[in-house]
Order: sequence, then structure tokens, then C-alpha cells
Amino acid sequence: MPRTLSLTVPSGQLTLGNLLGAIRHWADVQRGGDSLYGVADLHALTTEHDPGAVSAATLGQFALLVSAGLDPGRCTIFVQSHVPAHAELHWILEATAHDGELRRMIQYKEKAARQRSVRTALLSYPVLMAADILLYDVADVPVGDDQRQHVELARDLAVRFNHAYGDTFVVPRAVTPPVAARVMDLQDPGAKMSKSAPPGAPGVIRLLDPPDVIRRKVARAVTDSMQKVVFDPVGQPGVANLLTILAACTATSPVAAAARLDGYRDLKEATAEAVVSVLVPLQDRYAEISGDRAALAATMRQGAEAAQMIAAPRLARAKAAIGLLPP
Repeated sequence: MPRTLSLTVPSGQLTLGNLLGAIRHWADVQRGGDSLYGVADLHALTTEHDPGAVSAATLGQFALLVSAGLDPGRCTIFVQSHVPAHAELHWILEATAHDGELRRMIQYKEKAARQRSVRTALLSYPVLMAADILLYDVADVPVGDDQRQHVELARDLAVRFNHAYGDTFVVPRAVTPPVAARVMDLQDPGAKMSKSAPPGAPGVIRLLDPPDVIRRKVARAVTDSMQKVVFDPVGQPGVANLLTILAACTATSPVAAAARLDGYRDLKEATAEAVVSVLVPLQDRYAEISGDRAALAATMRQGAEAAQMIAAPRLARAKAAIGLLPP
């Protein structure tokens, strides 16, 4: 089986969309050292930030990933900055990347256009993302359309490095991720539920939201005036979003879920209770894991050491290829 790598960025609190759309799938397919997951805390430094918030979010996300089913005994789970090879390979790839190709990155262009001044980290973080991928010989990278350009950059850097310095990196490609629940904002069903949304955003269910908050957010979810519970993502996007969430939480299909409901009140009540039934056990597990800081720190160290061992041979080969002397 090919090696997989998936990282979250501690730029906000993980949401129901993160869980149903990705993390549960990661837990289902984890398989030892060939499954690497983690928190990409270095990526959270590209813009102005509160250092305490970044460290707290990193710790919280790591604990949530474990609480959601990522088993340190069945996969490698780590914090990015705890594995020095990421930063080392980043600099080597910086010596391979070109200024022009980085300035063409869509996300950089969009953010730079909205700000008077941007950090160079915002310009170069796609190179760090390339280092994340190339460090572990990941061939297939499951990404959404908004990240495909970054995987293409990783591909270009791998090809360029291999051509200039010898065969060193596996050349990755972007692939469409497995079909999973696409959870949209409860107040704006045309936009994905985002962990970067402001605290208290009424359309975003956080994994640690208490049951009463979950029920209130679902009760206030946007629907429409048609009063028909049918799965029609185009004609009834708000209703379809609730049916998607309900189906994902109850292991059924949106169409089957719709067939059992009489009206929007039933839909919202059923959805809220299904979400609560999924998140409360996760929250209980999180309270247990996060409450034992010593054990959590040990799990982080174990994951970092395992990731560094996997990364070390590729980093050593890249350093030798580009002309760096071994210590």
C-alpha cells in the first residue's frame, strides 16, 4: 500500500466538517508506519498570530485527532515542528524553487492583494508543504481543488531536484480524495464549514461544542420555504446539508434519511441528536486524553521519533545530493 500523509493546521478549532469529511476516513485506513498524520504547526506562522493560541490549538488538535480514532499504535501521529527534518528539507527546497512560481500561487496572490504587507513565510509556505510531502515518499496526495496548485509545485520541485542532483524524491501527484461527507456552513450552505471561522460562528459546529450549543446551531440552520424533506443539493442546499450530516452520523444515505422524516422540525431534531451522539463520546475521550498531559507529551514524542526515523534517509540523501557534508 502507498504511504499516506495528512496534516491539519492549527489555525482554528476542528469542526464537524473536518471529522466527517476527513478524520474519520483517516482512522478507518490507518496502517502503521505507512499512515502519517499530524498537526502542521509551522504552517500557522505565515500570518500575524497569538503564540499562545497556536500552541494551545496544536495541543488541542493533536488530542482531538487521537480522540477521533487515530491510534498511535496503528499509525504515526506527530507535531510537524517536533520533526526537524521538515524545516531542514524546506530550506533545501527553497534553494530549488523560483521566486516567480511562488508568486503565482493563487492563495498568495489573493492574500497579498488584501494586505498592505505580507510575511515572506506566506510566500514560501508552499515550499514547506512540498517538503512535508517529499520527506516521506508520498506518491498520491489527496487534496481538494484549492490545494492542487501546491501539490503541482511539489511535483515540479521534485522533478527539478532529481534532474539537477540525481534521483532523490518520489514525484507526487494530486488525487481526488475518497468520497466523504462534504459538510457546509449551517448559515451559508454554499460555503464549507471552516475551522477558521470566527469563534461563536453560528453556522459552524466545533468538535468541542456542548450538546446545547449543537442543538441551538442546528435548530437555527438555514433551510427554505418549501417544507419538503428531499435530498436536492441544488434546489434545497440547506436541507441537503442537514441530510448529509444526518446520514454521515448514522451510517446511512441522505436519500434514505430523508424518507424517514416528515418536516423540517423532524429533520433538525434528528440531525442535532445524531451529531450529539457522535460528538459526546469523542468529547469524553478528549477530556480523558487532554487531562493527562504527561501521557499526551509522551505520545507526541513517540510520534515525532517515528516520523523522524522515516524521514531521515530521504533527508540525508537530499543533503548529500545537493552538496552538504555529513556531520
